Amino acid sequence: MMKFTPASLTAKAALTEPAPDAVPARRAGLGPLFGHHGMTVGVAIMVVVLLAALLAPWLSPHDPYLQNVARRLIPPVWRDTGGWDYILGTDKLGRDYLSRLLFGARVSLAIGLMTALVAGAIGITLGVIAGYYGGRIDAAINYLLTVRLSMPVVLVALAMASLVGGSVKVVILLLGLLLWDRFLIVSRSVTRQLRQAEFIAAARSLGASSAFIMLREILPNLTGPLTVVATLEIAHAILLEATLSFLGLGVQPPMPSWGLMVAEGKGYMFFQPWVILIPGVALAVLVLGINLVGDGLRDITALDGRN
Repeated sequence: MMKFTPASLTAKAALTEPAPDAVPARRAGLGPLFGHHGMTVGVAIMVVVLLAALLAPWLSPHDPYLQNVARRLIPPVWRDTGGWDYILGTDKLGRDYLSRLLFGARVSLAIGLMTALVAGAIGITLGVIAGYYGGRIDAAINYLLTVRLSMPVVLVALAMASLVGGSVKVVILLLGLLLWDRFLIVSRSVTRQLRQAEFIAAARSLGASSAFIMLREILPNLTGPLTVVATLEIAHAILLEATLSFLGLGVQPPMPSWGLMVAEGKGYMFFQPWVILIPGVALAVLVLGINLVGDGLRDITALDGRN
């Protein structure tokens, strides 16, 4: 069973606990984090990709948008005809593949994070309201959830993107409006457990409003399980963006996107297979790292709940 803490008592408890016990407690809390091997690998992958994305303007050896047809489809350095001027080679328009890969990491991470924020804002708001009030409000929100779950995400995203046109903003908005169901389910379930807790009853007896209780008492206790959901939805959004870009309905050229890079290289996959292997492997490694982090957070949250 999950263990909840009244948010209003957190500061008071921190002041009343003796100082010598605080440091060992923090160290003990970090033990599961560093002891989970899968999460350690996931965090390492995420740190590398994040640093590559943030430092892309300084790490990129060439302009990712600069075209040079005379240098088109140069193989990577490990091939016989490759060279260090273009470590990962060039694409069909002569653009440096390493530079486009680094800037493509920015696009993938930005879309994943922004989609999770949009979806989380919708799902958490609806979930907390449904779980706290119950009754007809809960039934109405559950009806919305049922309607959402009846929609195939990929098909709806493809249809809407084909109508309004593809772009980064459109992809973020579409995916954010389609991926809020898990946030709603988790936040509603936890809120239903919390609304009968003693500290919630105490807050009501002191005259706290419903808005205050939901924002200050319930939301802080949702952080753990919703963090796990957010990591999974970020990975889901990155894969969906790659799918839309591959089909020409997501990120539009010349902006670098890993899904778009795979689409642009599919015509050369039998003669220059690296043009789809490099962005494909990068996409798989990023999603793997995010999923490993999510699995680790889930295991740590379950361990804390048992304790």
